Amino acid sequence: QVQLVESGGGLVQAGGSLRLSCAASGIIFRLYDMGWYRQAPGQQRELVATITSRGSQNGADSVKGRFTISRDNAKNTVYLQMNSLKPEDTAVYFCNARLGARNHWGQGTQVTVSS
Repeated sequence: QVQLVESGGGLVQAGGSLRLSCAASGIIFRLYDMGWYRQAPGQQRELVATITSRGSQNGADSVKGRFTISRDNAKNTVYLQMNSLKPEDTAVYFCNARLGARNHWGQGTQVTVSS
C-alpha cells in the first residue's frame, strides 16, 4: 500500500520559514518524480515545485528564490524548505509521487502565514 505522509506544516509569521517533509512507503522511491502542490481555500490545486528521479528541480515563479525542493532517496523522503513566507503562501500543501501512469497523493499539511 502506497503512503505519502506530510509533516512540518503550521502557523508562522510573514518572513518566517518552515520545512515540510514527505515520507513515502510502498513505492520504489528513487524511481519516482516527486512534487509539492498547494491548494488555498476556493482555489485550484497548483504546482509548487518538483524534483525528478534524477534530481532535476523545477518550481513555480511565485516561489522561486524562496522555496527549495530536495530529496533523500536513502530516507524515502522529499522536502520543501520554505523561506521568506508570505500570507499568500497560506494553503494546504500536498506531496505527490509520479511514475508513468502511477500518481499518488498525500493527505496534505496546513501552512498558515500570518501578516
